Amino acid sequence: MKRGAIILLLFFIVVRVNYAQLTPGFSPSEYRDFLGITAGSVQDTAFIKGIPQNARLKRVYESPLVGLENKWYLWIDQTQKIAWLTIRGTANNPTSWLANFYSALIPAQGKMKIKEEYMFEYQFSDDPKAAVHVGWTLSTGALAETMVPKIDSLYAAGYRDFVVSGHSQGGAISYLMTAHLYHLNDSGRWGEPIRIKTYASAAPKPGNLYFSYHYEFVTRGGWAFNVVNAADWVPETPFSVQTVNDFNVTNPFSDAKGFIKKQKFPKNLIFKKAYNNLDHPTQKAKKKFQKYLGYYAGKEVVKTLPAYQSPDFFDSNHFTRAGAFVILYPDAEYYRIYPDEKEKVFKHHALQPYLYLLNKHYPE
Repeated sequence: MKRGAIILLLFFIVVRVNYAQLTPGFSPSEYRDFLGITAGSVQDTAFIKGIPQNARLKRVYESPLVGLENKWYLWIDQTQKIAWLTIRGTANNPTSWLANFYSALIPAQGKMKIKEEYMFEYQFSDDPKAAVHVGWTLSTGALAETMVPKIDSLYAAGYRDFVVSGHSQGGAISYLMTAHLYHLNDSGRWGEPIRIKTYASAAPKPGNLYFSYHYEFVTRGGWAFNVVNAADWVPETPFSVQTVNDFNVTNPFSDAKGFIKKQKFPKNLIFKKAYNNLDHPTQKAKKKFQKYLGYYAGKEVVKTLPAYQSPDFFDSNHFTRAGAFVILYPDAEYYRIYPDEKEKVFKHHALQPYLYLLNKHYPE
């Protein structure tokens, strides 16, 4: 009888552990939970009105303000032992917006001095062609200082399932935070690898194509999503300029000048003029973006973080979208409820239209 009771108890423990594990694939109910978590973490009532919350999820930690007015929150599903690490989006102040506008690209691996006593070491990708948004890298590093030790504590308490999430700027940072945690996971920081699932929401483009390739590879199989309302302009940012230098090494474009030189007169002159008319404007635009949104914006960052030291910029401004996208597609009924209004630029970016489209396309 005693032996039978022990076997029965072990059976329920095994079932419970299996039930608690995160599983791959987009889950509408998990995204609804995320919307509730986001609503429960911000104070803007107009932005969060009418968003339901899952009573099973409890907020247990709020980080201090760090970096460029960045903050994250820890929510716990204690019954399933799942931890939600949700990153706040842009706050309504110039410093928080600076994290978005400081948008030059930097190599996806390196070091960044954020404050006098803190150097953030990162390896978002091992591809030397990969590059990421400098402002959101700064934000990721500032948040990682408290987030990674908190994960260590949760791991010691038996947690193995972690959801990284964020809306808008928070979604952009969640890309980089996910890449950072994957690197730590692969490096053996936690004896037993943790499971990481990511729900970015309305997230802008976090880096270049080669970062996207690596991110999509390591999160393959349904472990990372960006949920986007197709009427929302925020995922279309930052501005991107593609030049002939943004291709893989083997390509027919970067050595076009060599091909042109081999042509006979006057074809060589005609081809050269056409090539320069196409190439020079993109090269010029790239330099202007780097000048204003890199060097000049960086000077404003130093006013907030005097010890900050920027890595060298990556010679590109080719931002691309990353990860598996879940598109919430608006229809005529949606536009009757949420019509385009030029003076209300964040109308399609708020949580309510996202929830409306989620319920329409993925009814409970």
